[in-house]
Amino acid sequence: MDLVVANLFFQQRDCLASARPDQICGFFPYSSDTHMQMLREIFFQLPYIIAAILVWMLLQCWQHHGATFNRLRARNLKIALGSLLLGPVLVVNLWLKAFSGRPRPRQTDLFGGTLDFVHAGSFAGKCVSNCSFISGEAAAAGWLFCLIFLIPQPLRSAAALPIAAVSLLIPALRVAFGGHYLSDAVLGWLSSLVIFAALLALSQTTHGRRISEN
Repeated sequence: MDLVVANLFFQQRDCLASARPDQICGFFPYSSDTHMQMLREIFFQLPYIIAAILVWMLLQCWQHHGATFNRLRARNLKIALGSLLLGPVLVVNLWLKAFSGRPRPRQTDLFGGTLDFVHAGSFAGKCVSNCSFISGEAAAAGWLFCLIFLIPQPLRSAAALPIAAVSLLIPALRVAFGGHYLSDAVLGWLSSLVIFAALLALSQTTHGRRISEN
């Protein structure tokens, strides 16, 4: 499936005379499109801009004490920021992408590169750093989707569809650019949901214990 989907966005072209007889030459056209590149850059920055806003909101929340302190809001903001730090930053970018070794589609010899294709989950690839498994931008996009569940009504109903659309478009662009295989994007996106759900469940359990003790 990874190869089939990547091939949909790959455009093959004639190789230079110095190329090997069996070499595949070509590129991913979307990655060279100026408008697509601009859109990708905006999407790349978006989760971290939102994270900065959430930090500011949490600091504002901590300015209140006693009856004016919104405990639920503070808890939700900490879950949101904690899941971003633990998921896209630590697990994905600092661990998996650094050591997985899986080459990106555009790095593999099937799509104009020089490295061998390796399956998702294999750490046998020859990518040295910032590798394809799993997608950091897809993980950040999955984190954006999780924020829907923390937005209070009635704003949630209005914001859910646009956030979901952007959250799905971000990993789709990475696949179209040849930056990641489909499995990298899907697993990256899902990783944030799993980590977010785990932190939310842990927070609710801890909150329940405090209530029962009091």
